[in-house]
Amino acid sequence: MIIVGGGSISYYSEIKEMLLKNEIYKRAKDYSKNKSDLNTYFEVGKLLVEAQGGENRAKYGNKLIKEYSERLTKELGKGYDVSNLKRMRKFYLIFNKGGTMSHQLDGLTWSHVYKLLVISDESERSYYIYLIKKLGISVRELSKKIKSNEYERIGYKEELEEPKINTLIKNPIIIESKTSVVVNEHTLKSLILENLDDFLSELGIGFTYVGNEFKIKIGDSYHYIDLLLFNFKFNCFVVIELKVTQMQAEYIGQVTKYINYVDKNIKESCNDKTVGVIICKRENKFILEYISDERIFQTRYQIIKV
Repeated sequence: MIIVGGGSISYYSEIKEMLLKNEIYKRAKDYSKNKSDLNTYFEVGKLLVEAQGGENRAKYGNKLIKEYSERLTKELGKGYDVSNLKRMRKFYLIFNKGGTMSHQLDGLTWSHVYKLLVISDESERSYYIYLIKKLGISVRELSKKIKSNEYERIGYKEELEEPKINTLIKNPIIIESKTSVVVNEHTLKSLILENLDDFLSELGIGFTYVGNEFKIKIGDSYHYIDLLLFNFKFNCFVVIELKVTQMQAEYIGQVTKYINYVDKNIKESCNDKTVGVIICKRENKFILEYISDERIFQTRYQIIKV
């Protein structure tokens, strides 16, 4: 028993009551369930920290959590093992700063938070929270992005509210394959088209498909854009060229030609200027140093067998 302000409070009893009420909300299966989970687990985490004597001591004290876990499991059933109670404690320790928890995590579920707790870097967590709120990504998608180190593969680390399109294009672009393949431009494109939704998500925020082998006529000659996309976040067409070699100077001229064609013949006046992305096996930073066209970007691909 702990004496607080002249009254007695049993931390265990209060935690048990909170969790019991939350179980009732869960059985109701309504939209408030996720919010109830987060609020409850945050408050339970807070009580655990207080019961262990504050934040500094809570990081190391596990004896009390083990005791509470045994009692809760016996009285309430499954779901309150030592690992889960530690997660609730960690949840509070991480999110009790920087504004109210409900504001920080509006739109997230406990399953989302569960995945975020493994991330120690605050900026990285903020990036994934931003994606969940803006794009409504599922827990499965979140897990995949964390596992692929997506945050480390984007160029944009600071103000997530106003990124530029090139800084949100990942490097490398992960392309999944179920078999070992000899990669040429045809097989690379086939792998992308087989899992187009995954590729668009992997490429960055806001990309949607327009066409592949997109046929255009320049003078008397026909040309084919590997992939033509549109980005609704940046309101522009995106020319994608796939190359299975290191970046070479002639690729820039090819993409510039395609960009100019799209701007002149396809783009509407309300759209921003078309950009081009060259996805190569290897980058060549020396070539890009001398490119004056800010509409062209390069990145590399990496094939992962799944």
